[in-house]
Amino acid sequence: MDGVRTGGVRATARITARGDGRGGTELPVLEGEGPLAPRRTRGSGAQARVVLVGAMSGPLGGDHLTVHVRAATGARLLVGSAAATIALPGQAKGDARYDVRLTVEDGAELHWLPEQLISARGSELRVVTRVEAAPTARLVLREEQVLGRVGEEPGRLTSRLALRIGGRTVLDQELACGPGAPGGWDGPAVLDGHRAVGQLLLVRPEFAEAPVGARPVAEGAVLVPLAGPAALVTATAPDARLLRRALDAALSALG
Repeated sequence: MDGVRTGGVRATARITARGDGRGGTELPVLEGEGPLAPRRTRGSGAQARVVLVGAMSGPLGGDHLTVHVRAATGARLLVGSAAATIALPGQAKGDARYDVRLTVEDGAELHWLPEQLISARGSELRVVTRVEAAPTARLVLREEQVLGRVGEEPGRLTSRLALRIGGRTVLDQELACGPGAPGGWDGPAVLDGHRAVGQLLLVRPEFAEAPVGARPVAEGAVLVPLAGPAALVTATAPDARLLRRALDAALSALG
């Protein structure tokens, strides 16, 4: 469905992975509705892979989309998306919301690697990603936001990323960009004129004993340690292609 929607859409997708007791990963819960359609694809070794396929345009103004992902003990799970998500203006009043809830239990591993989120002119979108990780969990999370399509001014985009490990908050940050955002978002202290920004969040048990040091890890990308077994890479770039290159280089540098 790709037509005009006169009211906001509410939709939820749920994905649960767990060890199958034979060295693999099973998916007892894989369900979605409306524009959120999770599909299992070919995995690799013990890792299961799921792709979120967008079945409608958007999110549009007034939409509220939610994704719940749980990697239970013994699971190895990678979740990606089939294409970029484009936030568009809609006829419904109010901004659009996209909530992501990730839970990674002890001994589980989750890679959350969606494609870019593009904030089109006239759109208003608030994205909130919350992660609950156990002390021995492993996580690779990548978020990429692109402000406007080619030659286009961006919409209003607010992105919040929060991480708790063992019930303790170790990260809670928010960035607002575009028309109506607090002044300075496009200045030298934030994006410095760039139109793509991304985060790479890593949780690894070994970081508890050997924390990473703060340093540049790629062009436009900086690594900082977080309290507990975690680290954060923040990157800015002129476009989506260079942003992906910086984040890939940062992940390779960390091994």
